[in-house]
Amino acid sequence: MAVPKGKVSKARRNSRNSANFKATAPTLVECPQCHELKAPHTVCKKCGTYKNETVIITDKKKTK
Repeated sequence: MAVPKGKVSKARRNSRNSANFKATAPTLVECPQCHELKAPHTVCKKCGTYKNETVIITDKKKTK
């Protein structure tokens, strides 16, 4: 029966699998209306369009 010879520290245990969990940058695509970067398959936050249709009416002029 296999028995570990000594305690494995938390740092050694956690670093064993660290190569498998690399952070990647989110995928971004260009909005066809306003050419702003957005997440794919989502409504554009700037112009409010999705699949070339206006879904959300946004105020283009913002007052302070």
